[in-house]
Amino acid sequence: MTEGTKGQGRGIGGITARAASRLAWSLWALTVILTALSLLLLVLGLRYPNTYIPNWWLGNVLEGVIEATVGTVVASRRFDNPVGWLLCLTGVAVSTSTFTSLYAVYALLGREGSLIGGEASAWIAAWVLPVLIGVQVSYLLLFPTGRLPSRRWRWLAWLLAAFVVVGAISFAFSSDAYLGTLGPIRNPLGIEGFTAVHKAVLYTMAPLLYLAAAFSVLVRLRQAVGVERQQIKWFAYAFGIYAVSITLNVTVMAVGAPRWFEWTANAIFTATNTIVPISIGIAILRYRLYDIDLLINRTLVYGSLAAVLALLYFGGVTATQALFRILTGQGSTLAVVASTLTITALFNPLRGRVQAFVDRRFYRSKYDARKTLEAFSATLRDEIDLKALNDDLVGIVRETMQPAYVSLWLRPDTADAKEDVPG
Repeated sequence: MTEGTKGQGRGIGGITARAASRLAWSLWALTVILTALSLLLLVLGLRYPNTYIPNWWLGNVLEGVIEATVGTVVASRRFDNPVGWLLCLTGVAVSTSTFTSLYAVYALLGREGSLIGGEASAWIAAWVLPVLIGVQVSYLLLFPTGRLPSRRWRWLAWLLAAFVVVGAISFAFSSDAYLGTLGPIRNPLGIEGFTAVHKAVLYTMAPLLYLAAAFSVLVRLRQAVGVERQQIKWFAYAFGIYAVSITLNVTVMAVGAPRWFEWTANAIFTATNTIVPISIGIAILRYRLYDIDLLINRTLVYGSLAAVLALLYFGGVTATQALFRILTGQGSTLAVVASTLTITALFNPLRGRVQAFVDRRFYRSKYDARKTLEAFSATLRDEIDLKALNDDLVGIVRETMQPAYVSLWLRPDTADAKEDVPG
């Protein structure tokens, strides 16, 4: 056996594929066990009126399991890429935070004295957040290659490490480390002087690190070509949807929307929180990688179409109702019926116009190529001169596909020679 053969199937630190798969699935099992115990504590705590139920529990449960699952699949198949392992660790960190928080709530607020280690669990829950932020920023910074964009980004890696260390220490000894997420529970080892430090670290450093990681992805996108560019498109698409859900959630809280709308916004936010790790898994495993262009195109088209139709519908209903009030002194259901019929009639024409606009604005090269081919098809139906068709065909191929060289062969019974046309 040669040295090269011995090295095959080994990834980070010389770990083999089988050992990597076992380790990844072990981390996944740990995440699932902690999540199941968290749900059990949540159900048990509902029996006691003093129990405080955090409003973030569902999001944490979904996030931890999804990230651990995606990370396990990636790490077991691409074990040389640290992004998969960081996703696994993120799942473990999220589930640990959820379990220790709910354990502390049940032991200290629910059935007090029924479980030992309530204060210890509360202390662990206090300093997990900086570790979780550090792991998340790390896989964003290393996506999709598993390496930094360049050596110039090493400063961010060192800053991230310093944030995790300083953050964990300041959170561990801050009296208000939970920021109100655990109700009246206070950090058992909290020191008043550390509260200002931990808030300064969290509110200044954490946004800076996330923004720097997002900027590194944009830098990669500008420089990437081929497969890597498609991989980053998947992430950018998912992150864009996630950003929209965050904006919707913040808007709902700011304007004081109805309760049902607030629940809807929270549900959308919780669901979209999981699509970022899923998009990372698709990108690294390269599953249906090139479908992202079609997905982005359809999202732009139907998202814009839905917004335009909604504005037309509500505008039409409002204007028609106002007209009925002027004429009859009261509103009418005919306004809703008329607006609905109008929207139905406008759907296909508007869709075609929006599709054409999106193609021209965001897919100009493909749009021009398609228009050129459509024009050539029309010419093909009427042209009878073979020589002219040969020239047109070569010109169309050169214009739409832009090859370095174009060569056209004709059957011997049609022409005796081969025509070569330089591209």
